[in-house]
Amino acid sequence: MDFEHSPRVKELQARLATFMDEHVYPNEARFFAEVAANKAQGNGWVPTRVMEELKASARAAGLWNLWLPESEHGAGLTNLEYAPLAEITGRSHIAPEALNCAAPDTGNMEVLVRYGNDEQKERWLKPLLAGEIRSGFAMTEPAVASSDATNISASIVRDGDHYVINGRKWWTSGAGDPRCKILIFMGKTDPQNASRHRQQSMILVPMDTPGVRVVRPVPVFGYLDEPHGHPEVDFENVRVPVSNLLLGEGRGFEIAQGRLGPGRIHHCMRLIGATERALEAMCRRSLQRTAFHRKLAEQGVWRERIADARMKLDQARFLTLHAAWKMDVAGNKAAQKEIAMIKVVAPNVACEVIDQAIQLFGGAGVTDDHGLGWAYAMARTLRIADGPDEVHRNHIAKLELSRYLAP
Repeated sequence: MDFEHSPRVKELQARLATFMDEHVYPNEARFFAEVAANKAQGNGWVPTRVMEELKASARAAGLWNLWLPESEHGAGLTNLEYAPLAEITGRSHIAPEALNCAAPDTGNMEVLVRYGNDEQKERWLKPLLAGEIRSGFAMTEPAVASSDATNISASIVRDGDHYVINGRKWWTSGAGDPRCKILIFMGKTDPQNASRHRQQSMILVPMDTPGVRVVRPVPVFGYLDEPHGHPEVDFENVRVPVSNLLLGEGRGFEIAQGRLGPGRIHHCMRLIGATERALEAMCRRSLQRTAFHRKLAEQGVWRERIADARMKLDQARFLTLHAAWKMDVAGNKAAQKEIAMIKVVAPNVACEVIDQAIQLFGGAGVTDDHGLGWAYAMARTLRIADGPDEVHRNHIAKLELSRYLAP
């Protein structure tokens, strides 16, 4: 078993780390200041100048679209090769978009690469790959328990050469951005189909289509995440051409599973990076601050917590890398248990370690001064957004128990 990264990955890691040091970290404060200034002027949803500058720098540095595997459009990296790069980008809130490696665009581009026709690719994939537009994914609904995707109630009804779409979605990440030009919408085309997994379809809905209305930005523990956002969106008698349907009627679940291919590790590895940065901050702070006549780093309780954080973080990293490796060598279906495991482990470890970092920082930890509050909010949200823990644990248990059932 080889734990060494390939020469190509090492070279990309070095280049990416340099890019982060020279371009990303120095511009984090500027990004948030620009968003704050836009909000003060009455519109926090204006795209920032600093992000466009970073995107241009990333393209010039050859660090663009690293995420897309086995495609002429991306870097051609395997899941295992991309994972440590995603970890580096996860250290900063602004890095993924700067490298055109941010959700939900990555998942949507993957759908278009795998399932889009030539016309759809030309109109939507090309500008997404170029970072000229952004996109959203409209699946989750406020009226139903969307962790069971068969509950989705939005309708897609054929009417001549068009489909008519009705429904309300939320957590439509990216739809708050004025650069968001296209949504991938999941709804039911055949709600009476005996197969619950053949009732749904996915269809492309341009944001400027009549009947599409952003109802409100949905806060994440109080963060609106401007100018990206996670809005609630209403679809009322929205008409789009039949040609906007992806793959065919009843293929929505199939697309959803394909969309969750490489994207399954993206959130997990980015979380590893965010958690690593929190642990670094925790260690540095413990060496600087004195309480009760001793440095925090000299106190047993904090040494124990720092040690536990390192062990759990490395366990999560190795588990994620193992899942990525299995996806590469055996396919997503064969790696389903490992994928489910990392979806539970990575956000839970992140929540625990970031929470301990907040505790060590005290009052400063719950402010925005050190990025810990936002990091915790994102980590905690991913215990739901990437599928709730309960669903993944149930799946893991069923796979484990199946080993002991008679054939």
